Amino acid sequence: MSFLSSSLNFLYAAWRIARIPFLVGVGLAIGFLVPYAWYLDSEVRSRFDDLSWDLPSRVYARPLTLAPGVPMNADMLGAELAAARYDEDAQAQAPGTFHRDGARWTIKRRTFIYLDGREREKRIALTLANGRVADLVDADSGAALERVRLDPARIATLYGAQQEDRRYVTLGEIPPLLLSGLQAVEDRDFKHHHGINVGAIVRAAWANLVAGHVVQGGSTLTQQLVKNLFLDRGQRFSRKFNEALLSLIIEARYDKKRILEAYVNEVFLGQQGAQAVHGFAAASEFYFGRDLRSLGAADIALLVGMVQGPSLYDPRRNPERALGRRNVVLGVFRDTGLLDDAAYAAASRQPIGTAANATLPRDRYPAFLELVRRQIREGFPDAELNSAGLSIHTTLAPSVQALGEAAIDKALAGLGKRGDAVEAALVVTGARDGEVQAVIGSRDVDAPGFNRALDALRPIGSLVKPFVNLVALAQPQRYSLATLLDDGPIDLPQPGGGRWRPENDDRQSHGEVLLVDALMQSWNLATINLGQRIGVDRVRGFLESFRLGRAINPNPSMLLGAIDLSPFDVARLYQYLAADGHALPLRAVRGVLDAKGRPLSRYEVKVGGGDYTTASRLVTWAMQQVAIGGTAHAITDSGLGWLHAAGKTGTSDTQRDSWFAGFTGDTLAVAWVGRDDNKPTGLFGSTGGLRIWIELMKRLPGAPLVVPQDGIERAYVAPSGKRTDAVCAGARELPFALGYAPTEEEHCPMDQLRNFFGSGG
Repeated sequence: MSFLSSSLNFLYAAWRIARIPFLVGVGLAIGFLVPYAWYLDSEVRSRFDDLSWDLPSRVYARPLTLAPGVPMNADMLGAELAAARYDEDAQAQAPGTFHRDGARWTIKRRTFIYLDGREREKRIALTLANGRVADLVDADSGAALERVRLDPARIATLYGAQQEDRRYVTLGEIPPLLLSGLQAVEDRDFKHHHGINVGAIVRAAWANLVAGHVVQGGSTLTQQLVKNLFLDRGQRFSRKFNEALLSLIIEARYDKKRILEAYVNEVFLGQQGAQAVHGFAAASEFYFGRDLRSLGAADIALLVGMVQGPSLYDPRRNPERALGRRNVVLGVFRDTGLLDDAAYAAASRQPIGTAANATLPRDRYPAFLELVRRQIREGFPDAELNSAGLSIHTTLAPSVQALGEAAIDKALAGLGKRGDAVEAALVVTGARDGEVQAVIGSRDVDAPGFNRALDALRPIGSLVKPFVNLVALAQPQRYSLATLLDDGPIDLPQPGGGRWRPENDDRQSHGEVLLVDALMQSWNLATINLGQRIGVDRVRGFLESFRLGRAINPNPSMLLGAIDLSPFDVARLYQYLAADGHALPLRAVRGVLDAKGRPLSRYEVKVGGGDYTTASRLVTWAMQQVAIGGTAHAITDSGLGWLHAAGKTGTSDTQRDSWFAGFTGDTLAVAWVGRDDNKPTGLFGSTGGLRIWIELMKRLPGAPLVVPQDGIERAYVAPSGKRTDAVCAGARELPFALGYAPTEEEHCPMDQLRNFFGSGG
């Protein structure tokens, strides 16, 4: 009793001494903790009430459309699959894989969202023959298919300041096994605790001790989320205190679903260079090249296991360690009833299933991407492009781009020393739809510097001549392909004094020549005389109607191409001819989807009226002759005559620029070769730009050009331009605007008589 009394007296005395410091301490603690908690609460609310991230926008090529009869060869299909990061696999059962057996291809398409909705996984088989898709079937059922689109290649990612790759998903878009398995491994009491869980810390420590390595984490999912969203990576006591307090505040304010959804989108799961991979959806693309919903148990276990250490368990750098961690997680799935024994055994036997090509895409095609930015800048400023999680669907054809790059390499290598100092640019579009399929702005195709395809303004030389002829042929009552032109010497005064005395490239004049021959042979003198007859201002006005935004020289030298345009500008001009005399804007973007896959805008093409359709067809026919016996006869000589291509060479003064613009039934391509220092290259259009065009068309499966004959009639003409008989010497069959063939005749009785007796008549 005396001991108890002594103890009480001691405690009372101690309390009298310590009560004031204690009460002061409690008061100070309350005075600090309450306002500090209020401050942290305001921080949490400002972040969580409108929880959002800078979501990078993804830029995609066009989806490859396959159908029986579509032009396609093995190189082109292989390039498309490589760009879309398909892996070769003997079974082609997993999305994003293919198998080739000779001409037979089996492809397992991934799920993807396009402008017109979601496309599901599909396994297809096709056969290639004679540069075409011979047949197309469902690989599982054998049913014939009319057409199939493959998921488009991701060609670029527009990152914000944080350089984080992330794809936001809701809980409903996440496999249930991932959600349940994540909680089983990282936080089994997630549904019941209030932010921190002392019992879980003790349990995790014991499990890790028994296993000899980390199998469970001690922090709750809420604490892990707090670390990622609010705190640095330090280990100070103050940080641990803040982590616990913030976790309690978040749990008090928000429900478990909100917290879990934030976690699965925020968790850090890898790094590639400067880009960090956050969230399970982005990680699924990064490691497997597939949509999160397509993952099996083994793949899900791998991602869940990586939460403990993305670098430590990186399946590419540390495959054995990653495999061991994955199997530990699969064991937790089994022990907690998420997998039965059979499913566990099957998943454990699977190898690490990461796709070799499923890395973050390296941004390529800088010249094309610059065009994309320019075309969508009005509707989407840079800040939105870099952070709104948009899906930008473009018109790029990866195979055409790759074949164009190879064509430039081959053509420039063939120039020998002359090719060492030159640069090149190439623009390729769909002949009938104006979709930009490829843009190359430099021989170093990945260089993000000066974009020659869009910004190099160079004299176009003889590329202007088809349009001089077009303006003339739009007046069929006055001009036709059989009109005689004077190819004689020209001597004109210049505005600043002096005389202008242009010459033909061969330094010869050819007297009176047919209009078609002047275009075929690119004779300058005849073209100038034609331009002066129809009026320089009329030609200038027609060129200005394309609204290129470039100054058009009003002098007669304009008739020989003294106009500075870019390759893209030239493509806009020639698209008019390729589209059968219809104004067709060139577009690089098909449409844009928001972060949830909803359409924001569609970039529809509005085709202009065909006021000069007949004249355009006549010019196109004449340009086909250029490729047969004119300045571009190398097309026919190279074995490409079957394409019946139409085109025109162009060379600027002193051979500083070499051009070729030409089109087939489905493809228009404009090629330029020149030097950045504007020195002569020693190349004509036929020895520079044309070589690139030919190399491209040799590689590219295409369709021959067929000029429509509506509004056209044909007649034989003599070298004088008068109507004649087919048997007459020098007679040629030419097309004319309907009702405007020559009426004046020139007969050849002796030729007719010889033909009569020679034919046995």
